[in-house]
Amino acid sequence: MIKYPILKNNARIGVTAPSSGVPSFLHDMFKQACNRMEERGYSVTVGDTVWTQEKAKSAPAKVRAEEFNQMMADDSIDLIIPPWGGELLIEMVEHVEFAAIKKKWIIGYSDTSGLMLAITLKTGIATANGTNFVDIRGEYSDETTAMWEKVLSTKEGESVLQHSSSHYQKAWQHGNPTPHVFHLTEETSWKTVSGKKEKVEGRLLGGCIDIIRHLVGTPFGDVKIFQKQFINEEPILWYFENCEMNTTDLRRTLVQMKLAGWFEECSGILFGRSDANDPVGDYTVEDVYQDLADELGIPVIYDFDCGHQPPQNTFINGAYAEVEADGEGKGTVLQYFRS
Repeated sequence: MIKYPILKNNARIGVTAPSSGVPSFLHDMFKQACNRMEERGYSVTVGDTVWTQEKAKSAPAKVRAEEFNQMMADDSIDLIIPPWGGELLIEMVEHVEFAAIKKKWIIGYSDTSGLMLAITLKTGIATANGTNFVDIRGEYSDETTAMWEKVLSTKEGESVLQHSSSHYQKAWQHGNPTPHVFHLTEETSWKTVSGKKEKVEGRLLGGCIDIIRHLVGTPFGDVKIFQKQFINEEPILWYFENCEMNTTDLRRTLVQMKLAGWFEECSGILFGRSDANDPVGDYTVEDVYQDLADELGIPVIYDFDCGHQPPQNTFINGAYAEVEADGEGKGTVLQYFRS
């Protein structure tokens, strides 16, 4: 059975950095995010790891894990949001006290998705792929990003509907902030490999594919045991977003996942927008998607709202979802908080 936390009013947010911390020249930006959340009625507890960054990480692996474990054990903290992602979260996963994980939300994306997927696979506790803490420092959030609060406030047994965004951000402009942080200049268009309307459903699992691929073959990435223990062999609806890989690296990763059994009982695959996916020769990302759809015999939807080109829908690892792309660029995500 999947266990769902719930976001309560006036919650206390714990901010810890299981991957990258905030360098000193960006401390003011992070403080702005803290102030903004407090203005909105939240309380914020900031861990020591947030304020440091050295050797591509906030702190040594055991220090990061200890702070995370402490926040997870602290009953006064209701949800955990890292400041952002990073590069070396994988180092601290083996030091996480999975047996002591409490039913509280963890939300984030990028490198954080490695921790969140491991938690859901190991414990059956739902985790949320969505906004990072610094991305909600604006005067307000765009409609797509703002849904994180409604999604995390959904009660077990209920459902929540999200829509595709109208526009997305092509590139970051940190020195030119808007009232809602992002520069949403490009028209959003969800696509399908078939070129037609597609509807897929199943138990959601996923994250940043650059990161979660490193869980394959480890005790933290046992998808088969998860399927048997927590979801009664229901089909999995995978969602991925690619941060840095070119098309052949992405292809190798997907083949490895297939060979490891991750795509057994898979009902469909979703790929978020990406400014990576650089072609190798004439092998494009559309070729990758087509190859995968042909091999697995499943629908593939791509360029949906997930990843490093915001905004993004909030996807709940473990929830049952119906995802629809209408074939004309728009789509919906209906998630059921089904045990």
